[in-house]
Amino acid sequence: MDTYQSVTNSIIAQLQSGVAPWVKPWKADGTADRNLVSKKTYRGINRLLLGMSAIAGGFDRPEWATYKQFAESGAQVNKGEKATHIVFFKPIAGKENADTGITDAGFCVIRGYAVFNAAQTNLPASVIDLPAIDFNPNPACDAFIKGTGAQINHGGDAAFFMPSQDRIQLPNAATFDTAGAYYATAFHELTHWTGSKPRLDRTLSGRFGNPQYAFEELVAELGAAFLCSDHSISGDLRHAGYIGNWLKACRDDNKAIFKAAALAQKAADYLHALQDQKTQVAA
Repeated sequence: MDTYQSVTNSIIAQLQSGVAPWVKPWKADGTADRNLVSKKTYRGINRLLLGMSAIAGGFDRPEWATYKQFAESGAQVNKGEKATHIVFFKPIAGKENADTGITDAGFCVIRGYAVFNAAQTNLPASVIDLPAIDFNPNPACDAFIKGTGAQINHGGDAAFFMPSQDRIQLPNAATFDTAGAYYATAFHELTHWTGSKPRLDRTLSGRFGNPQYAFEELVAELGAAFLCSDHSISGDLRHAGYIGNWLKACRDDNKAIFKAAALAQKAADYLHALQDQKTQVAA
């Protein structure tokens, strides 16, 4: 079985049980999943795979590493622990045709490898300095949302992005059960907002129930999950009504979850980049 199919089967199994595997059921720990040695945060599909493993294993620590990396760091993986399989993408540049001077498009090699969570080892917890989590209204999230420049109106009892008016509509923040739920919803709609033509130009014209609509909703859901993780908050993402459509998308195309995760990461990166631009202009 190839890597794409193996990962897709794992996602399908979680969705069939009624769980969106990218949503952690506990409070965010203040740090996105990252490699113990390089300190780099995981991206795209690997964020989903690690999140699924954390849910299944009850892991609440952000550091992950290979068996060898833990050993070289002076830690030992506990006996009987099961590894989490993630993927590594390596782009291969195209070759130039000596006769025509045209360079091939190139391709990407995908390779799987195994990692463990710090909670599966004897690595002392004190090594990881986790900030306290405050679930009151979050000034950093408010600044991030404002920094996108998106037009956001508040009021009513629906949340949506309207491409024809290039605006987002959200219920008033005080009507949400938690601040996290509000920010998750805002991040969901901001991910949709990135898909308009002047920005990342995704297909936003689908109707509820059709494949295009389901796929864009999956992108927005993952984008919201990534942004919640980036901001160290937990939010109740709006996934319940879409699980059936997402199951169909995954079954129809075993690369759909990879594509959606990549587009969601691109949307999150785009929104983060807007913050950088605002900072440069202010300076």
